[in-house]
Parts: sequence; C-alpha cells; structure tokens
Amino acid sequence: MALREQLMTAESFWEYLNRPENADRRLELVHGEIREMAGGTGGVHGETIVRLTIRIGTFVESAHLGRMTGAETCFHLNPENGADIVRCPDFAFVSLERAPLPLPSEFVPFAPDFVVEVVSPSDRASDIQAKLLDYLSTGVKLVWVVYPDEHVVVVHTTDGARTFGHGTVLDGGAVLPGFTMPVDDIFSL
Repeated sequence: MALREQLMTAESFWEYLNRPENADRRLELVHGEIREMAGGTGGVHGETIVRLTIRIGTFVESAHLGRMTGAETCFHLNPENGADIVRCPDFAFVSLERAPLPLPSEFVPFAPDFVVEVVSPSDRASDIQAKLLDYLSTGVKLVWVVYPDEHVVVVHTTDGARTFGHGTVLDGGAVLPGFTMPVDDIFSL
C-alpha cells in the first residue's frame, strides 16, 4: 500500500514561512507543495517594478480605486478549492469593492484583480506559465508579464494574451479603466 504525501495547507505554510530560518527565503505554496523562487533579482528587476508601481500607484491612489501590494505580500488564491495555492506577485491590485477594509496581516485570503510579474534572468518559462495559470484560474482578471531584457509586456486575461512592445501603450482594461502607460516608459531611463 502506497502512502500519499500530505500536502501543506496555507495555514501551515504561514507558520513555516515565518520561522527564523526561512526569513531570507522567497517561498510560495503551489498546490500544497513548497516552491522556492529565484533568489536575488538584480537592479533591472527592482527598477522596473518601482517604475510600474509609481505609475499605477499614482493612478489608483488619485482615483481611490483600491489597495496595492508589493512582492512581500502573498495571496491565498484558492482558500476553498483544492490543494492550497499561495502566490506572491511583484505587484498586485485589489479593487476597493473587494477589499473595503485594510488587508490582513497574514496571507490575503483571495486572488487580486490585477497582477504584475517582472521576469528575471533566473526565472524559468515553465514557472512563469504555472503562475499565470494559477492567477487566471483563481479569478485574477488582468496579468502583465514584463520582460525587461526584451522591453516587452505580455498582457493576459481569460480571453487570451496580447504582446506590447516599443511604441505601444498599455491600458488597465476593465480593472483600471482610464489607466494608460506607454511601454517605453517602463524601460526608459
């Protein structure tokens, strides 16, 4: 008789993540299994996400549209459906309608509306694809996957994907109506 390995729950993962020996590790819970994310991301990654955060954040704050989080914030994407998934996007937005009160000090217990992932040289395509599928299958409406080396952003929704490069303009779609940003502004100095 084969023994089935027990999958970790989000609650157990929270405790595990907050142990002193895990303080410097970047971990996610993927269908009940702990996954370590790429280590240090470098200056290009950090600068790219800050540029995006400033532009999106200014728009969101001025219109009082909702809440935003950075890479240290993790979302329990499927709290009532199957093996637990806890993902920590580089940037996330949750509409005020879905999060009228401050977010919890633990994992956010639902999927955000909008996610940005900035791809690092150490990221594997299969890992990015798995994150993308987790986001879209758990209710994230808009995902931007940013490729700094190529100066390209691939915008994903449940309706499909579209690639934006030099000379094009991104928009917030139905999630952030009225928001626009030239792709060149993400990568220019």
